[in-house]
Amino acid sequence: MDKGSRSSIVNEEQYEALRDEGMSKEKAARIANTPDASKKGGASKPYEERSKEELYDQAKDLEIDGRSTMDKEELIKALREDR
Repeated sequence: MDKGSRSSIVNEEQYEALRDEGMSKEKAARIANTPDASKKGGASKPYEERSKEELYDQAKDLEIDGRSTMDKEELIKALREDR
């Protein structure tokens, strides 16, 4: 699929990099379409400095199963494993 036919991808460069790493199209698109996907790197706080609510919202955006029963440490682990 050429880049022009994926108009719904927010961060095309990130999407392509994730696909090159072997990620599925669906998962790469979900990550590349997160609200901060179009921002240039390094500005995000480490997971440990984020609130549980922030982590939960990111897990929700990435459609991580079981997130509603996870504590902060479990959310961090799930987010790291999903990437």
